[in-house]
Amino acid sequence: MLLPIKTSISPRQTPYANYAMIAVNMVVYFLQWRINAGDGGLEFRPWVGAFMLQGQRPDLWQFVSYAFLHGDMWHILGNMFFLYLFGNNVNDKLGHIGYLCFYLSGAVFSGVGHILVGGGSVIGASGAVAAVTGAYLVLFPQTLITCIYWFFFIGVWELPALYLILLKMILFDNIIARRTPFVAYEAHLAGYAVGITAMVAMLATGLISTSNFDLWAMIKRWDRRRRYRDVVSNGYDPFTGRTKTKQIRVKEVIKSAAEKQKDEQAGQLRSEISERLAQRNLPAAAEVYLDLLDLDAEQILPRQQLLDIANQLAGESKHVESARAYEQFLAHYGNHEHAEQVELMLGILYSRYLNQKESAAKYLQSAANKLADPGQLRMCRDELARLQE
Repeated sequence: MLLPIKTSISPRQTPYANYAMIAVNMVVYFLQWRINAGDGGLEFRPWVGAFMLQGQRPDLWQFVSYAFLHGDMWHILGNMFFLYLFGNNVNDKLGHIGYLCFYLSGAVFSGVGHILVGGGSVIGASGAVAAVTGAYLVLFPQTLITCIYWFFFIGVWELPALYLILLKMILFDNIIARRTPFVAYEAHLAGYAVGITAMVAMLATGLISTSNFDLWAMIKRWDRRRRYRDVVSNGYDPFTGRTKTKQIRVKEVIKSAAEKQKDEQAGQLRSEISERLAQRNLPAAAEVYLDLLDLDAEQILPRQQLLDIANQLAGESKHVESARAYEQFLAHYGNHEHAEQVELMLGILYSRYLNQKESAAKYLQSAANKLADPGQLRMCRDELARLQE
């Protein structure tokens, strides 16, 4: 079992629209019940049936009203909890009016999706909440979600929102593990689809401002990297070019403007890296670092940032990239107190994964002369012996 409980970001402004939706849902929930005169239990008031989304011949208002009705306390508490968890930041991004329109549209289109696949009568805000959650996936995919898990034991785990929402909440909960009866899974999926599609479209068209952290920015970075790899695979050096051309004054002015733009982009990427590291999101920081090197191979990060990212790249088995980062670290911070450990790591990378024996032997021999830890020294000498076989 995996339950998200907290996000790594907070809204900059109070999300009044989201609070209002939660309050309205709670008020309607308590108004929809009455005590049964016969057995003293709770039952729906007579008017509730007119506001459910009917599976056959639904009235237009029911595509909105059904989202404010709930079947029991667990139903509304679960929906409102996820609306609070993901809706606050979406509200902050879209503004109050935009968020209200988006929330109600999510309810409408999730209801339409439910009806189109032949679903029966349905109540609940799950479809609208799914739309909000899908919007969160697009707007804040790299934020970390703190989850409580319990299987044989209980613990806490932080996951990027992209993976948690896409793999766990959409794929597993609503496609693979359809175990709970009377759950409108199609309405959930329609809500997720609406939220994701709407946010990507608005980011792509500029209706809402993009950032360097949203899904659209990630797609553009991936495409930029793809084009960069295609270019350099043909032997073209994007920094020097194949041949030198005679520069004239006009070209110098253009180059100056291009250099200024490149510096601004580099500054933005460096800020992104610092922010991701502050959020303890090393995978995202490492990804932005690679974008920074694609933009300007001479960019150097602060000492600890560079070391953390080099270790992250090594952990992701990106051997070429991690070796490059370790090389940068040694070139600029060679007097670091743990430089010999970096040399050991770099030697192992060159020896085991990159098949560059000369470079491996150079770094391993240098590390062997400095290492004080017996275990690391033994590892270094064993690797040197293996190279000489």
